[in-house]
Amino acid sequence: MALPGSAVQLRRILAHFPQELSLAFAYGSGVFRQAGAAAGLSANDMLDFVFAVDDSVTWHMMNLLKNKSHYSFLKFLGPKQISNIQNYGAGIYYNTLVPFHGRMIKYGVIGTKFLIEDLLHWKTLYVAGRLQKPVKILTQNENGKLQAALVSNLKSAVTAAFLMLPESFCEEDLYMQIAGLSYSGDFRMIIGEDGLKVQNIVKLNVPHFQKLYANILQDCPQVVYKHQLGRLEIDKSPEGQFTQLMALPRTLQQKLTALVDPPGKNRDVEEILLQVAHDPDCGLVVRQGISGIVRSSSLVQSAKTILTAGLKKSMTYSMRKMYKMTKGWLRKTS
Repeated sequence: MALPGSAVQLRRILAHFPQELSLAFAYGSGVFRQAGAAAGLSANDMLDFVFAVDDSVTWHMMNLLKNKSHYSFLKFLGPKQISNIQNYGAGIYYNTLVPFHGRMIKYGVIGTKFLIEDLLHWKTLYVAGRLQKPVKILTQNENGKLQAALVSNLKSAVTAAFLMLPESFCEEDLYMQIAGLSYSGDFRMIIGEDGLKVQNIVKLNVPHFQKLYANILQDCPQVVYKHQLGRLEIDKSPEGQFTQLMALPRTLQQKLTALVDPPGKNRDVEEILLQVAHDPDCGLVVRQGISGIVRSSSLVQSAKTILTAGLKKSMTYSMRKMYKMTKGWLRKTS
């Protein structure tokens, strides 16, 4: 029998869906053990998937034929309307709390073009944020633009983390910053998520983070990566920070511009980022910019859940999140 969250079990589940996928991956506590959870991977943990598809309307049409029961009342509107709803907010449509061969699963569907846009420019940081943390890739086609965007997203995550870290830090600190990017500004971290979530993700998965980021760190000219010691040193001079700011994704640069530039001045982005680079609170400004991206996309996506999951499943899912949050709070205070 396949272990919970094993590659065999995940691919068996994947086989029950339309196979026209540019990328499919599994993530979360059902796949990677997290600190604070029960020892090992539990069969009670929900398995989380994301499917990237080139044609959302066609994919939903085929999935409605195969798995109509997965959808809320929106199935009666048809695949075109489902695809239209998908495109709001973070551009992803989730079917959640789906019973599947003795497991509970949740899967999101996102258009390949929308995903590439998010990976390159951090338009919402919703799925891009998922892919900054360890995931289990189940299938991936030979889309050169998607592959380049996946690498670009990881490099951007490192750059943003550098701007929020001191001159010298340990490797785990870097991964804590990276893992926290997509939760910064997410209201669910206040209501509905375990307050130790980021720490729990990183603590037992440092080797998985190293596999994702080691080559990027070794090739980065702005960091001294002492792999054997697990420590890093970066250039925190205004010149070094300006180089990093200029390498950030476009949406984040726009957020920083809006934060720093008074209305009516209309200075160019390079001039504003140079000012930020000289600011002692440069890291805080970057964090505020990231929070602005995450806040808006997480709010809209959560509102969509009421439609895509239906009222009953939405309430059940929220209760599960509240239970996890309470457990995390109790661990923190004990």
